[in-house]
Amino acid sequence: MHPLPDSIPATVPNWIDGVQTAAASGAAFDKRSPHSGSVLFQVARSGAPEVAAAVAAARAAQPAWAASTPVERGERLFAVARLLHHYREEMAAVVAAETGMSRQAALGETGAAVAQGEFMAGEGRRFYGRTTTSATANKYAMTVRQPLGVAALVIAANTPIANVAWKVFPALLCGNAAVLKAAEDTPATAWLFGRIAEEAGLPAGVLNIVQGLGEEAGAALVAHEDIDLISFTGSTAVGRRIAASAGERLVKVSLELGGKNPLVVCDDADLDRAVEWTLLAAFSNAGQRCAAASRIIVFDAVYERFRERLLERTRALRVGPEDGDDLGPVINRRQLDNMIAAVEEARAAGATVLTGGGRLQDEAHAGGCYMAPTVIENVDPHAAISVTELFGPITCLYRVPDFEAALRLANDSPYGLTSCIHTRSIHRATEFTRRVEAGVAVVNGGTHGSEPHMPFGGLKQSGNGFREPGTEALDVYSELKDIYINIDPESL
Repeated sequence: MHPLPDSIPATVPNWIDGVQTAAASGAAFDKRSPHSGSVLFQVARSGAPEVAAAVAAARAAQPAWAASTPVERGERLFAVARLLHHYREEMAAVVAAETGMSRQAALGETGAAVAQGEFMAGEGRRFYGRTTTSATANKYAMTVRQPLGVAALVIAANTPIANVAWKVFPALLCGNAAVLKAAEDTPATAWLFGRIAEEAGLPAGVLNIVQGLGEEAGAALVAHEDIDLISFTGSTAVGRRIAASAGERLVKVSLELGGKNPLVVCDDADLDRAVEWTLLAAFSNAGQRCAAASRIIVFDAVYERFRERLLERTRALRVGPEDGDDLGPVINRRQLDNMIAAVEEARAAGATVLTGGGRLQDEAHAGGCYMAPTVIENVDPHAAISVTELFGPITCLYRVPDFEAALRLANDSPYGLTSCIHTRSIHRATEFTRRVEAGVAVVNGGTHGSEPHMPFGGLKQSGNGFREPGTEALDVYSELKDIYINIDPESL
C-alpha cells in the first residue's frame, strides 16, 4: 500500500479565508484506510460555526473576484491547474491512500482533474453571451453572463480530485466565490487542493474548504441563508433533501445523482469486447461510480456464452491497492455492510449469486473494506437490487429476447444517467441512442468515461436537468442578464 505523504497534517483542517483552521470545538474524527482499516489521520469535525465563517469569507471576497475579467479569472485558474500538475505525484498518493485505489489509477484521476482545470480556464476567453436583433427600430439586444454570488459545493468521495475540479473551476471562473464541503472520506484530497490554490495565488476567501460530517457541516452549508447556489454530487436520497431545502428559499440547485446504468449486449456484439467493457464499467474503481454498469442486459441468443466468459474473467480479477490490481476496496465499512446486506436480500428473494457476494476475508484483505466482484442473475427487474444504487462492485444479468425488450428493460428504471449498447448494427446503435432514457448513451464501450469538454448528467432520479462539466457548466454557475440599448437617432 502506498504511504500517505508526510505533508498531510495529523489533523486535517479547514481552509477559511486563506487560513487553515481547526474546528472551533476542537472536535475531530478518524479517517481510516479502506485498505487496512488503520487510522490515517484525524479530520476537523466542523459544523455550523465554521460554515458561517467560510460563507462570510466568501461573501466578502466575491465582489472583487467578480470585478476581475473572465480572462483574468481564467489565468488564475490555469495557474492552479498547472500547479496541480506539478504536484500530481503528491496528490495521487493522497487520493490512493484515502480511497484505496491504485497509484496508477489515482494519477489518471489527477490528470483528468488537471485537464478539467485547463479546459475551464480557457472558457475565460469564450465567456459567451449573445447579441441579437430587436423588433423595435434603434434598439439593440444582447445577453451577458453574471455570477450568482456564493456557491456551496458538496462532493462525493469516489473520484475525489476529479469531483473537486468539476465544481471548483467552473464556479470560480463564473465570478462566484465558493465554499467546498469536502467529502468526509477524502478530506486530505480537498485540503491539498486548497493548499495548491493558495500557493497558486488564488485570493483569500475565494475558495473556502470546510471539513466535517455530512449531517453536520454539509447540512449547515446547504441550509445557510447567504448561499446563492448549491451544486451537489451524491445519492438521490440526499439530493431530494437538498432540493427541498433549496426550494423553500428558491436557491438555484444543481443535482448530479445516482444511476442503475444498463449495458445491452446484442446477439451481433463482439462478445470479447463486450465482456472487457462490462468488467471495466462494472468493477473499475470498485464499482464506485454513478456511471457504473450495474444492469447487464443480454440477448437470449448469446446469454450463455456471454455469461460464461464474464464469469471466467470476473473470477480472475485481482483485488487490491497496487498498480497490478484491477480494483481496490470500497470507501468504508458502512458501505461494505450495506452492499453485503443488499446481496443477501436479493439471494433470499430468489436471485442467484454466480460469483462473489461477500467480503474478502483472506489475510491480504481481512483488514480492509474489500467486496468480492459480484455477478448476480435471476433478478426481478423491480427488486430492490435492480432499482437501488449500491456504489460497489456488484452487477446483475438480465436475459431478453430481442432489441425492443432490451430497450424497454433499459428504460424501466427510476434512474436515467448513462447507458451503453454493444452491437455491430448501425441501425440498432442509432435507434438505441435516440430512444434510451439516459443523459449519456455509448456505443460499443462502457457506461462510464466522461470528458471535460462534454456535459454530464441524467434524467429522472439521476439529476434535475443541469449538466456539469463542459461549457454547459457555465449555465449552472452563472445567470444570464438581458441588456437592451436604445439609441436616439437625433443625437447621432
